[in-house]
Amino acid sequence: MHIREVMTVAVDALRANKLRAVLTSIGVIIGSASIVLVVTVALTSQKYVISQIEAMGSNLVWVEMVKTPEKAQPLSYEINMDDLEAAKAQLPDALVVAGFKDLPMAVVVGGRTRPVQLIGVTVGYQQIRRLIILRGRYFDAADMEARSKVSLITKALADRVFGVENPVGRQLRMGELTFTVVGVFKERAETYGFSELQKESVIIPFSLIKYYTGTDVLSTLQVQTPGSEHVAVVEKQLGRLLKSRHPAAAEYNVQTLTAVLSRAKTISLALRIVLIVIVFIALLISGIGIMNIMLVTVKERTREIGIRKAIGAARDEIMWQFLIEAFLISGGGAVIGILIGVGIPVIVQQLLPGNLRVPISGMSVILAFLVSCSTGLFFGWLPARQAAALEPVESLRYE
Repeated sequence: MHIREVMTVAVDALRANKLRAVLTSIGVIIGSASIVLVVTVALTSQKYVISQIEAMGSNLVWVEMVKTPEKAQPLSYEINMDDLEAAKAQLPDALVVAGFKDLPMAVVVGGRTRPVQLIGVTVGYQQIRRLIILRGRYFDAADMEARSKVSLITKALADRVFGVENPVGRQLRMGELTFTVVGVFKERAETYGFSELQKESVIIPFSLIKYYTGTDVLSTLQVQTPGSEHVAVVEKQLGRLLKSRHPAAAEYNVQTLTAVLSRAKTISLALRIVLIVIVFIALLISGIGIMNIMLVTVKERTREIGIRKAIGAARDEIMWQFLIEAFLISGGGAVIGILIGVGIPVIVQQLLPGNLRVPISGMSVILAFLVSCSTGLFFGWLPARQAAALEPVESLRYE
């Protein structure tokens, strides 16, 4: 029998049991759609997380002193302004060097105090942290040198304290100190608490904190390099510089976003693998369903198989007929599932912010189709083999 005739017989058999074929393919539809959606969601989340991290500055190196909770650290261990100036002078790949000192404070709002993060910043902080000024201005050289009682506040804090009024030029009281608000700012990218900047933060010139505390201690020293390829070199140089300027017992933690970026990619890949394994288990279950239905079909069509063999159908033709049926069930389900898996992200894209793209992986589409079809053929082989092995005489006697 010609292959076209075998395919015609297989299609006619499926048409005779449309509901059974559709119900059998539902598992494959869900599985193939899940493969496309899992990969799409994983790629979208990975792209979003990595873009957020990179927006903070993939060329950034920062260092903090390792503190021991059990005992107070000597002042000679602390990072200070002299270290900042030394980094500027001795690190050839340091494009911008800045530092900050952060302190927990409380702002008075309507006669009630509310905790905020007070951050004293040096020159270069805005460039490194990529702050966007929404209203007013940033600190100028005179503010830094003259210890002016000026401040910039986050938009969330401005909304809470001043409401719809313009906060620029207004007074902000924190403890016993009163500052003039000269600007409202936000981070270029949301860091969700990863950085020192919190939702409600106030930044002031570092010279002002130095004046009130009597020390020039920095919580963190930050270095911006010309590009990510210079990060590893600057990381080592900065660690050696601080070790050479402080007692040997002092410990410093030099960090980069490269390590964070690498961990984010690793976690995303691991999550994707786990989700795909779960989807494969779902396809395995659907494959078992296909095999079960095909075995029932072979049993029901025993007399048909006997008649076909009696009029000359070869063993291979019978096997191909049932394999084609299994392939059509799984392949048809795969196509429908892929269309669903591609269609959902296209629809959802319209509801997302304009800067967030939902990438659809062509590889996931191919993988979903191949795996779904392979599942159908693999689990359809046993029923097909069983059908091909039936003896014509015994088949014709079957009731």
